[in-house]
Amino acid sequence: MAEADPARTRDMIDTAPAFTQADADALNARFAGVDAGTMLAELFASGELGNIGVVSSFGTESAVLLHLVAQADPGVPVIFVDTLKMFDETLEYRETLITRLGLVNTSVVQPDPDVIAAKDENGLRWSWDPDGCCEIRKVEPLARAKQGLDGWISGRKAFQSVTRQNLPRFEIEDGRIKINPLGDWTKQDLEDWFEQHDLPRHPLEAKGYLSVGCAPCTSTVKPGEDPRAGRWRGWDKTECGIHSPNNPGNGDDGDLPPGYEPVF
Repeated sequence: MAEADPARTRDMIDTAPAFTQADADALNARFAGVDAGTMLAELFASGELGNIGVVSSFGTESAVLLHLVAQADPGVPVIFVDTLKMFDETLEYRETLITRLGLVNTSVVQPDPDVIAAKDENGLRWSWDPDGCCEIRKVEPLARAKQGLDGWISGRKAFQSVTRQNLPRFEIEDGRIKINPLGDWTKQDLEDWFEQHDLPRHPLEAKGYLSVGCAPCTSTVKPGEDPRAGRWRGWDKTECGIHSPNNPGNGDDGDLPPGYEPVF
């Protein structure tokens, strides 16, 4: 697999994807059985994937991935999408983790204020159109943040939801490499890592919030429920839209629903 050319520009003329499914397949084979920390350290050191960034929600399980990244290279960019609907506890937790883990290249991206003024002036779009709300507050800002990246690292795990089963470590999304280092980790693996490395917990976790997103669309999870059951409760919605389906054709793991049109 050829190294990414930093001089290469992506514009209306050059639209060829940087990576292909064959690249993802080769990486999945190469790192099969290799622990996530070793894998990340090798990839960061080699620079073979070009410009790579981490997208973190700073949710209840985020500390594990961020700890692995910081151990491998604390200078890797860490992007946080502030939808302007976040829990105060999440914003505070972000600052805690940045300091504790020594992350030195963090950034925040927010929704376009003009789009918010035009499409969600009263801030209540979440209550009647959660897909549209996610589109303008999370999907579009993250798309802007990823423009300079050749690939990005996600914190998704297969056990989190039935819609995340069969999650590969490497996949292709819009010509970029997408890495899921914790895809095959279990909940117990995460718990063990938290304990072994004395990582701070999200302050809402002890209150029953097992998966934390925007405040209006996040609720506590009952015993025995899917860990993400508290997200968009009461809606036929399981993802915010920043993740493309890892099971092609299932139509329920991140892309907008069939027939849905972006609102901007």
